[in-house]
Amino acid sequence: MSLYKTLLIAGVIAGLSTASALAAGSGGGSGGGEMPSASTPRYDPAEEYAKAVNALQARDYKTAARAAGNVTTAAPKNLDGWRLLGIAQAGAENWKGARRAYERAVKLSPDDLPSRGGLALSLANLKDPRAQAELDWLKAKSGSCGAGCDPAMLKAMTAEVERAMAGAAPGPSASKTYDTLIFASDRGDSAYMAAVSLINERRYEEALASLDKARLAFGPHPDVLTYQGYTWRKLGQFDRAESYYRQALAIAPDHRGATEYYGELKVERGDREGARLMLAKLDRVCAFACAEAEELRRWIDAGGEPGR
Repeated sequence: MSLYKTLLIAGVIAGLSTASALAAGSGGGSGGGEMPSASTPRYDPAEEYAKAVNALQARDYKTAARAAGNVTTAAPKNLDGWRLLGIAQAGAENWKGARRAYERAVKLSPDDLPSRGGLALSLANLKDPRAQAELDWLKAKSGSCGAGCDPAMLKAMTAEVERAMAGAAPGPSASKTYDTLIFASDRGDSAYMAAVSLINERRYEEALASLDKARLAFGPHPDVLTYQGYTWRKLGQFDRAESYYRQALAIAPDHRGATEYYGELKVERGDREGARLMLAKLDRVCAFACAEAEELRRWIDAGGEPGR
């Protein structure tokens, strides 16, 4: 396996052995016992994500691509699903499929380094002249590899793309680098719990970094998405926060945590009517009064965060 594909796979497998830790949803869950409806995804994207990563570990790229495709079906606006599909297709050397997946990932997040590297590698293997522009982007990035950027991975990606463009064979085995990345990476559950602690301490920038690690392990899980929305909201990025709340609710329409926080966001934006709709939804979801409904009610009554 080439160095770059090994690095990409190593980046997503950390923590999957404990992915079931979030299965029930710590933010109140998505309810239970409801009949399927058109608004509910056909697949559980977090479960399909775990299947895809397990298949990647077994080098079963066909199964990995099928499961990753289910992730993108259930959560089409989730970056991680498209990136994972790109990795699976690249592993099978289906470069056209990889290119399509990475193009969707880059459209969702133009500065996502693994997606840009994957797109560059796909184009290079397809002998597509657009590979040069992607390679130029990677080289320019090396001069400004800021927070959250892995210089070693960037260097490996650039070298692998150059080799593909030159028609050379893949680089030497990177088993040492592979093992280092696995053991150096946080497990998904510990990253998630660290993020919750950091949020409680109002260390939001650090919390986002931990949530990114948790999201890489668990995929589009509504609890992770909800906390990402909450953290961006606390940083004043309301549009970004809303996108995560909407993703969480698209996956789990009755998720109490996402519903409450989305309602609070609406209060902060002056949309009390929208917040009341979220409260009415919580009142329907909760057979009896639940903490999420009571907290949102306090926000609406106060016209903002209670006590401030």
